[in-house]
Amino acid sequence: MSVNVPGFKSSAVFEQIEKALQSETVKKDTINKTKGVFELNIKNAEGKEQIWALDLKKEGTIKTGKAAKADCTIRMDDAVFIEIASGKLNAQKAFMTGKMKITGNIMLSTKLNNVLVLAQPSKAKL
Repeated sequence: MSVNVPGFKSSAVFEQIEKALQSETVKKDTINKTKGVFELNIKNAEGKEQIWALDLKKEGTIKTGKAAKADCTIRMDDAVFIEIASGKLNAQKAFMTGKMKITGNIMLSTKLNNVLVLAQPSKAKL
């Protein structure tokens, strides 16, 4: 099942992460650095919401839809996610200014950058 959802710019980021996780070396390294399950709830410009689940505790997988048991749930707009993924916006600043909402293990959310770096092909190589 594809992680690409029409109408969401975030889809491209999730596709890059999925592609990077196909490498066993990258997958193991990411799981070791992260050790958690993220559920990202993204709202696009039309107000539609989409959920992506990243299991970086055991599986090293990404899918659309809710996680069976998320350790950390993050909510934000599509545009904010793109800014964070591209490095234009600091995730902590987005949280502090209310652009990003976090429930569950807030400390785990700081490890999201380890995952987002996989979407930047030049940095994903090990």
